[in-house]
Amino acid sequence: MTDHKLQVRRAAVLGAGVMGAQIAAHLTAAGIPVDLYDLPSDDGPRSKLAAEGIKRLTKLKPAPLARKDLAEFIRPLNFADDLESLADCDFIIEAVAERMDIKRDLYGKIAPNIRDGAIFASNTSGLSITDLSKELPESLRGRFCGVHFFNPPRYMHLVELIPHAGTDAKVMDLLEDFLTRNLGKGVVRARDTANFIGNRVGMFSLLSTMHHADRLGLGFDTVDALTGPVIGRPKSATFRLADVVGLDTMGNVINTMKNQLEGDPWHAWFEQPDWLKRLIEAGAVGQKAGAGVFRKEGKTIRVLDPSTGEYRDTDYSLPEDVQKTLAIRDPGEKLAELAKCENAHTEFLWSLHRDLFHYCAYHLAEIADSAREVDLAIRWGYGWKIGPFEIWQSAGWQAMANLVKRDIEQGRTGVDANLPDWVGSIEAAHTPEGSWAADEARYLPRPDLPVFQRQYQPVRLLGEKTESGNTVHETDSIRLWTLDDDILIASLKSKMAVIDNGVVDGLNEAIERAESGYEGLVIWQPNGPFSAGANLKAAAEAIQKGDFDSVHDLVAGFQAVNLRLRYSTVPSVAAVRGLALGGGLELAMHAATRVAHLESYMGLVEAGVGLLPAGGGLGTLAMQVVDDTKAGDTYPLLEKRYKQVAMGQVAGSAMEAREMGYLREHDRIVMHEHELLHAAHFEARAMAAAGYRPPMAERTFPAAGDVGIATLKMLLVNMLEGHFISEHDYEIGQRIATVLCGGEIDRGSKVDEAWIHRLEREHFLELCAMEKTQERIAHMLKTGKPMRN
Repeated sequence: MTDHKLQVRRAAVLGAGVMGAQIAAHLTAAGIPVDLYDLPSDDGPRSKLAAEGIKRLTKLKPAPLARKDLAEFIRPLNFADDLESLADCDFIIEAVAERMDIKRDLYGKIAPNIRDGAIFASNTSGLSITDLSKELPESLRGRFCGVHFFNPPRYMHLVELIPHAGTDAKVMDLLEDFLTRNLGKGVVRARDTANFIGNRVGMFSLLSTMHHADRLGLGFDTVDALTGPVIGRPKSATFRLADVVGLDTMGNVINTMKNQLEGDPWHAWFEQPDWLKRLIEAGAVGQKAGAGVFRKEGKTIRVLDPSTGEYRDTDYSLPEDVQKTLAIRDPGEKLAELAKCENAHTEFLWSLHRDLFHYCAYHLAEIADSAREVDLAIRWGYGWKIGPFEIWQSAGWQAMANLVKRDIEQGRTGVDANLPDWVGSIEAAHTPEGSWAADEARYLPRPDLPVFQRQYQPVRLLGEKTESGNTVHETDSIRLWTLDDDILIASLKSKMAVIDNGVVDGLNEAIERAESGYEGLVIWQPNGPFSAGANLKAAAEAIQKGDFDSVHDLVAGFQAVNLRLRYSTVPSVAAVRGLALGGGLELAMHAATRVAHLESYMGLVEAGVGLLPAGGGLGTLAMQVVDDTKAGDTYPLLEKRYKQVAMGQVAGSAMEAREMGYLREHDRIVMHEHELLHAAHFEARAMAAAGYRPPMAERTFPAAGDVGIATLKMLLVNMLEGHFISEHDYEIGQRIATVLCGGEIDRGSKVDEAWIHRLEREHFLELCAMEKTQERIAHMLKTGKPMRN
């Protein structure tokens, strides 16, 4: 442990269950080898339970491992034979069963083996960190705290960091830096109260939902229709979320609230409903058991009717007047309309919001340093677009407060608790000065740890001060801007950053300006994915009109701007996160280098809509095959790359994208998405400082030619005869093979990018004219899913 940064050369995870094994998996993505401990086995290898936990990681969906072979860096150990190995670990996190007696027994065994300077943490989701610390020797207590990952650890952004009174403040800072910088997490410091912040507020919201659904007689499917995207929450809404989390896990969290929060005014709600108890007893604990609130029967998903205990068909329809209310755009007007409680649906939604505002205000001083921690915990841990205090503030702080007070005074809330006095003394929870701290009666600014200076464009809460940079050029399609320095940033403004003529024009402008007055160019989107590809809707409209000239012009223009990017005299960096599909990936592939967030999903997926890549992607892959095989046999790698494109494979992480050739060895992978712009900026600056020169534009390379085409077609014939692909898949596949191999020319003939680009355009346009391709495009636009016809 250094004074400024936690150096973790090896970590240990205690407990190889669902959470423990997945925490270990995420540590390997950060390049940290892990010792995974569990109970010793008397049947077979002593560390069999830990080994089985590692094995499960390779089968789980979504994948806990950023790359499957990372499992090799997790070593299975056991608590009886291997505790001395803890002395080699810098960071140790405990994730055994949520029982104080089990943890007490384990702590007594491991404490003597933890070396001086190592940090020890518990991943408990709700047990008291103070009580757990008492089970440790005095010498270790200062280096102990709670580090609560949300499930699944790789994908959930939130980690709660919970000290006890004796935790060294420096340890907290070091851990916050490590969790942010090295593991890519959004850290919220929580107070040592039951269920901390995320599950305290999130579970209250769930219990409030169940309470009012039962009171008003609303079905679970209706509740999910009302508590999903229509109010800014994930598609999993309420009861689908419960199934995903696990009804048994939810039951345990409810029990923790019931046992530890006896003085809470809402305590009567902290009870497992009868239907939940019955499902848990029957083992129908949700998605992992194949049944819970919802159950799949064949291709039909049915929902539990709690009044009968039987499953029925789902019905997500809502009355027209309710839909009309939910469509109101102004938050204040919408919530005021809901507060009229004109029917069961609107009364239900108003009750949820009222109780949420009431509960968060009442408990703010107890559970969090400020309103910021509450809102970020719910955003990051439960996937809400904005947090509870932000919702309240967006609707008008005092107007909502008056409606809540009205219901309290009229006895509608069912609890004996008033809004705290501070609610009436402020006009907003978040301001440019900071977020409201109820116990200090002031606005607290954001933490100023050095790691946060790397986040040029962090998540901002409603009402906070935002830094938007200096715009130098802007159209409806693109914004060119800087951070007041000599690196130009290009941000696409189209929905999902799709590529059309306006974007192509904007990229040309970006390259022109970068070459004439800047040290480098970064392509980065402040919101959403890097790019979901070409504007399919615009292309479909042109195809329907028979306007193939405009399609040709778009393809040719996109190829040309990609070549300009590749051969630009200034270094360019594609800062990738989320989706980089089709043309979006081709844009990234033509930058001088790439910096990608770990959760980047890259693929040339055009075959799914009956097309082939035509922005230079196939030419780039063809050149890479030659480069990566040197003077060896190019066919094995050519076949691998061909299958990726023909099957529309998408990398499940940036690490997988590197294996697929979409990222190169010199490209950087960043763990924290909000450090992506920082990393891309410095990459561009470093290349410029080293005297960047673009590759030679005159380059030619040997094509696989007719022999390569014939060999790849043999694969297609076998798949067609085995009924694995359709006739149209075969048509697309053989055209991809033709372009990737450089056309029907002699094997080894030298070609250049212009030659491949011509082939791309030719076959792309011929596919556009085919009826089955047009059917695929229409299906994708209608359903968002590919069709195999």
